[in-house]
Amino acid sequence: MPYYNQPDFTPVFIENIANVKQSITHQIGDFSLLNQDSNLVTQAVFRNKIHVANFIFTSCGSICPVMTQNFKIVADSLKNDSAVILLSYSVTPWIDQPSVLKNYRKKNGINHPNWQFLTGDRTLIYKLARQSYFAEEDLGFSKDSSQFLHTEHFILVDKTKRIRGVYNGTLRLEMHHLIEDIKSLEKETE
Repeated sequence: MPYYNQPDFTPVFIENIANVKQSITHQIGDFSLLNQDSNLVTQAVFRNKIHVANFIFTSCGSICPVMTQNFKIVADSLKNDSAVILLSYSVTPWIDQPSVLKNYRKKNGINHPNWQFLTGDRTLIYKLARQSYFAEEDLGFSKDSSQFLHTEHFILVDKTKRIRGVYNGTLRLEMHHLIEDIKSLEKETE
């Protein structure tokens, strides 16, 4: 599987795993946010685990409901797999307080224990989305938190916090590719 080291998502293929650390310098940054249960969540939640991130808001009437339903496909296929974490970051944290996120989970029938909905500081979330996850690719990399973030991307990250895949979260077929790639990553040795 490729690595993604730049916001243009140009795939980088590395033959020798020993060369990853010097070739792939980009990793997902640290954070501290609240989840739907008002519990503090940090990057420690995915230490030594694969994770998939997306960026939504609960009042969205366009792509977010589709993305949430498609993420459920992934969550349902991994319901017995504690080695994979799903993270849905709110891009309207001033609206999506923990109680709103909790109601959103309930309304959408989401009960997967490893799927966290996160909220907190807008600047932190937008910086994380744009500069760590490259959520808007090149278009968003240099934007700040005053410019609204809205993206259909699901980002697959390996156990070493390196980006390994990007998927269109509005397409069901892409979820099957994502699930296959997660299974491939689980077989990788570091």
